Amino acid sequence: MAASFRLAVAVTCALVLVTASQGLQVGYYKKSCPRVEHIVRDEVKKFVYKNAGIGAGLIRMLFHDCFVQGCDGSVLLDPTPANPQPEKLSPPNFPSLRGFEVIDAAKDAVEKACPGTVSCADIVAFAARDAAYFLSRFYVKIDMPAGRLDGRVSNASEALDFLPPPVFNITDLVGSFAAKGLDTEDMVVLSGAHTIGRSHCSSFVPDRLAAPSDINASFANLLRRRCPANPTPGNDPTVNQDFVTPNALDNQYYKNVLAHKVLFTSDAALLTTPATAKMVLDNANIPGWWEGKFKKAFVKMSQIEVKTGMQGEVRKNCRVVN
Repeated sequence: MAASFRLAVAVTCALVLVTASQGLQVGYYKKSCPRVEHIVRDEVKKFVYKNAGIGAGLIRMLFHDCFVQGCDGSVLLDPTPANPQPEKLSPPNFPSLRGFEVIDAAKDAVEKACPGTVSCADIVAFAARDAAYFLSRFYVKIDMPAGRLDGRVSNASEALDFLPPPVFNITDLVGSFAAKGLDTEDMVVLSGAHTIGRSHCSSFVPDRLAAPSDINASFANLLRRRCPANPTPGNDPTVNQDFVTPNALDNQYYKNVLAHKVLFTSDAALLTTPATAKMVLDNANIPGWWEGKFKKAFVKMSQIEVKTGMQGEVRKNCRVVN
């Protein structure tokens, strides 16, 4: 989708976001399933403490879910004969998106405690929130509202339409986020999640290394040593997105942006306007600044185009519609 069209629909989408999010509330399951958030957190903890990358995947999963069909668990749906190409098989998600087994484990545990009560969409939001909590060493503590319903539509082509690719420039990025009711600061703040996780070489090779005018020379050489010149599905290694504190959700990403030691064109793009460059500086240099902004932007993102009422359902199995 063209950036100009995203900008054109931004106001409409922002209104939809405000309207749809009115049904969400913190403590939504206090009476119907009082232990749900503890159950999900326990499952997330098991996986994240074994592999921090799973936590990074869960945070990314919420972003990838919410930008396509809203925060409705549509990214979880498996292919079927009727729908052979759901979101999870789209290039932005396959094979890189991780954490599906965590959602399955959490859903199974929740169903045992409260059958047919908690949506998969809410479990995705809780799991992402909890992953942020553990990976930040308990610093990023988010009050996550709930009340989302699960969607019934999942289309791989829509993931390509709405998920911003790593080659986007600043205009494209702002437009992409605006189309989902998120402003420029939200975009800069949420980009900070690139401080954790890994990326396949094909996500930035050869684009970033072909004409590396805005990348640190030694960092570019490091990437060339780690990545083949022409990555293929059979030869596409992964590298840390943050080489300094790869398993910590912190503000190191912004220091990396300032040092020109980031993987994606979209990361480097944050320095290409005075306004976004100032945000990068503040997030890098003011203690606690980014973490506080991230909590608010994360909740705002989790409210994109949520489904309520007759728009959705509570799936029994997160991988298939009822």
